[in-house]
Amino acid sequence: MSPIRRFTHDTFRSLRHRNFRLFFGGQLVSQVGNWLTLVTQVLLVLRITDSALALGLLAAAQFGPVLLLGPFAGLVADRSDKRRLLLIVQSLAMLQSFALAALAFLPEPPLAGIFAIAVLGGVTVAFDNPARRAFVVEMVPPAEINNAVSLNSALMTSSRVIGPALAGLLVSTVGFGWTFVADGVSYVAVLAALLAMRSTELHRGPVTPRAKGQVREGLRYARRTPDVWAPLVMMAVVGTLAFNFQTVLPLFVTRDLGGDETVFTILFSVVSVGSLVGALAVARRTTMDVRGVGVSAVVFGVSMGLLALAPNLAVAMPIGVLVGFGSIGFLTASTAIVQLRADAAMRGRVLALQAMVFLGSTPIGGPILGWITQQLGARWGIVVGAVAAVGAGLWGMSPARGGTPRDVGLTAPDTAEPAPA
Repeated sequence: MSPIRRFTHDTFRSLRHRNFRLFFGGQLVSQVGNWLTLVTQVLLVLRITDSALALGLLAAAQFGPVLLLGPFAGLVADRSDKRRLLLIVQSLAMLQSFALAALAFLPEPPLAGIFAIAVLGGVTVAFDNPARRAFVVEMVPPAEINNAVSLNSALMTSSRVIGPALAGLLVSTVGFGWTFVADGVSYVAVLAALLAMRSTELHRGPVTPRAKGQVREGLRYARRTPDVWAPLVMMAVVGTLAFNFQTVLPLFVTRDLGGDETVFTILFSVVSVGSLVGALAVARRTTMDVRGVGVSAVVFGVSMGLLALAPNLAVAMPIGVLVGFGSIGFLTASTAIVQLRADAAMRGRVLALQAMVFLGSTPIGGPILGWITQQLGARWGIVVGAVAAVGAGLWGMSPARGGTPRDVGLTAPDTAEPAPA
């Protein structure tokens, strides 16, 4: 086998499975649409308010429900047919995009309405996230779970390359309303993919029966499992302050680098190119340890510090690639460990807890960084995130966190059996 064919085979091997191919294609279209809405919401609120604090509050509205509903949503995922649950939440998300479009077409879009739909979108994300990520595990055999998880991360990252740039293009040509419409239409792809899947080819894990105390049980399980707990702690810190650099980035571009909305979407896409490279690099790995997650957090933090020092766009663009590489390297590695080490019966709750500490930390960190940016400038907002990422990474690399880091096999144990015909 030639080196190119071997690379292709090793990197994309989980796409041999029909259900995962359908899911991958549908998600690629839909996630590009999601980034259309996320970036367009930011640009619309920035156009209305020109306020860093308002952008931080928007992030809180978008992700606050994940913090509040995370454990319950994970339990719902454990108890439910995940494909059916995804059909419901994706349909609701489509309706929310069309509702945003209706508001954006108004002569003066109401800020309260935009924030209200952002909250509803956060509720949808709270239920979608654990169900979608647990469903990835059901579409491939256990030996290929790491590859599927990593390719799914690469897919999400690819959408970040295309979506923000497309958002800037559409907003500048057809306006905010039609950009939201485009996102609504994109959900047709993922809904069609889910409906076309063969249930007999799914590798379903056990459905958790109803019982008291199941949310607390999930929390206790995570706390006593070092390979789950350490990445969760790092994700809480990095998610609160470092990943919220996206809240600061629009003002960093417009106020410090002299750019406009289009330049912001270009820089965002450049960061995403680095993220795509990082995701594909992790996809080829067969083992990962908690110390490696810490190293990736340090790389992310150092690159953010360099970005904060960038004097102009020409310097910021290549550094943006490093920021993307470090950010997705950290996110993919920590996600893979948590997803693979969690017991199948606990996976939905553990993934919901991960979403809660990562996405749910956004409503805490968003307003904090918004206030810092408002008071001290966008560069300081990025510096705070950089320091947080480096600190979390050094803690993760240290034996003082509770034991010597060990390799975590990225080939999952055989805990899921194929569904009966």
